[in-house]
Amino acid sequence: MRPISSLSGLLLGFFLVRSVLAQSELPASVNEALLKANLPAEAMAIWVEPVANPSSVPSPPLPPLIRSSLADQPRIPASTMKLVTTMLALDELGPTFRWKTAILSDGELKGSTLRGKLYLRGGGDPNLGWDKLSLMLRALRSQGIKSIAGDIVLDRSYFQPSRLDIDAQAFDEAPDAYYNVIPDALLVYSNLIDFDIESTSRQLTVQISPPMQQIRVENHLALVDGNCAAWDAGWRAPSIETNGAGALNIVLSGNFPRRCKAVFALNALERNLYIEKVIQALWRELGGHWDGKVSEGITPPSAKLLLEHPSDTLADTIRMVNKHSDNVMARLLYLTLGAEQMKNGSYDTTLEAANARTIAWFERHGINSEGMVLENGSGLSRLERISPMQMAGVLRVAAHSNWFPEFASSLPIAAVDGTMRKRLRGTSAEGRARIKTGSLKNAVAVAGYVRDTRDENWIVVGMVNHDDAPKGKAALDELLSWVANGGAQQMAKPVR
Repeated sequence: MRPISSLSGLLLGFFLVRSVLAQSELPASVNEALLKANLPAEAMAIWVEPVANPSSVPSPPLPPLIRSSLADQPRIPASTMKLVTTMLALDELGPTFRWKTAILSDGELKGSTLRGKLYLRGGGDPNLGWDKLSLMLRALRSQGIKSIAGDIVLDRSYFQPSRLDIDAQAFDEAPDAYYNVIPDALLVYSNLIDFDIESTSRQLTVQISPPMQQIRVENHLALVDGNCAAWDAGWRAPSIETNGAGALNIVLSGNFPRRCKAVFALNALERNLYIEKVIQALWRELGGHWDGKVSEGITPPSAKLLLEHPSDTLADTIRMVNKHSDNVMARLLYLTLGAEQMKNGSYDTTLEAANARTIAWFERHGINSEGMVLENGSGLSRLERISPMQMAGVLRVAAHSNWFPEFASSLPIAAVDGTMRKRLRGTSAEGRARIKTGSLKNAVAVAGYVRDTRDENWIVVGMVNHDDAPKGKAALDELLSWVANGGAQQMAKPVR
């Protein structure tokens, strides 16, 4: 998108002599798409406004050009809620913010043996892969430590409570899926095990990663004739079996089609045990020795810092969050807002602090937060609510922020990348719309920026809430195409 500060005389004239009131009906082509999907007009709420030059924006802002009658009512935003979290994170923490994961010890190094406990302290890194943990252990090994004669304590106290996953109810019928992982401050590779399954006409092989000590895959998958694209139709969730020696069997059952290949990841192992098995394998690969266990606890003030690993920058992180609609990383961002807020105030939980910080940000920027419901900041929620009007307010603030380039670059580009890579191909919006998408069983949404064919930029928000909401995706695409094709600008022509 071109810089937002350049506006044509037409748009500036629109602000000066405005006599076109915000519309309460949907554009005709959008309404037609809803009818074709057998969805009522009231299922959809929209808000469209120009991205104005900061010097020409009155206070309070003028009404939008196009809005539906429900645009000021809280609705289920699905993953468009990530726009709120990522913009707040940029504004509150800054684009160069980094999370820190540290290794400390209260022990003493005698020769090549560290005698005492080792503390692995999490700092909420949203992208702490097992490869990064391997680099940390390699750096530890380079300090002359070969044997660890003590347990490893996992410190997740950066968030409170430290284990939000304990006793948490499953969001849907796939609790072991990646998008359902509930984060903590020391989430290594999102607690995932990668499965690589490949079959011939007679044989099936299974490989897993990351490397884990004393983990064996017990394969009971039966080969069947079937469609590779529907390989998971006969899949059953793996079970975990243990023996007295501490070894684990991951038992696969069900069936798998012949001459097919599938790669997927599952959250299948208790997370403390997961970290223990990964550290055991990585430390052994480095020529080290450790036969202790992991436990949970808090790092004592007397512990000595051995090394610290910084994460990717926040600006790089939000690109992963928004481009790929990553729920786990978004939730870690939201919790980080709360964790940093807790340093400056008294709150019972990290989520409470994050909620308070979010409401305060809305108030500070003149966005009415009434009716908004916050839960985890990712949109993977049955509770979260925000109106199109409020979402447009966030996008308006972002458009005039110092960090707009970083924010805009995180949004999927229509027909180009992220969750928009297959949408709006061959339309006027191709390559001209930076849009965050959202999708749940009863909600689909889009929110972001569209540049029309006359190179004017627009804030566009559309939300469909209905039991058959997924059918409304075509209507949302039509809204984006309509704006890109100049539909909104036609309404912006001043009436003299």
